[in-house]
Amino acid sequence: MSALTEQEFKERWSTLHGGAAIKGAVAGWLSFSYQVARVCTALKFTPKFLTLLGLATAVAMAFSTSAGIALVLLIVSLFFDGIDGSVAIVQGRESKWGAVLDSIADRISEACWLYFGWTVGIPAWAAILMWTIAATQEYARARLASLGHSEVGVVTATERPVRAIFLALVLIIFILDIPGVTYISYAFILLLLVSFVQVMRVAKKTLS
Repeated sequence: MSALTEQEFKERWSTLHGGAAIKGAVAGWLSFSYQVARVCTALKFTPKFLTLLGLATAVAMAFSTSAGIALVLLIVSLFFDGIDGSVAIVQGRESKWGAVLDSIADRISEACWLYFGWTVGIPAWAAILMWTIAATQEYARARLASLGHSEVGVVTATERPVRAIFLALVLIIFILDIPGVTYISYAFILLLLVSFVQVMRVAKKTLS
């Protein structure tokens, strides 16, 4: 099979994500991930291997005893998780089973991220609520797809990379010994709720 061009890669990604628009930060990330995916393909890394690396790194973060090391592990975990799907597209290995594994790994990884967030100041109830809202939003998308509809093609303000950025900000604030983790957590919960409502509105419109 001939190699995909970057444009073909982006078009395929958009199709797999319900026709989501490719612009701004999304377009920049896809250009970067396409190049990385080509390198991973040359190194014969499979999508499932990268998924497992992302999960293992997230678990390692949860058991870390240093906020600095946890921050590095968070970045590495997000990187592997963001690349596995791109590698699957470039290698022509997209599959429903791979999508299921990736989704499960994502939920476990985010639980690990938030567990460490709790150790550095996020209230326990807030961490649990964040995970619940994000997981329910992703479940709604997956459930819609299982009913025969395209995945909800809307990019919210709290997609997975943004959730990782929030955790990174919390860790940086902790490292610098700056107060405010609790208040930032409250603000992020509100943003998560807005994103959840946005996805549900699109889902309702799709099913109507």
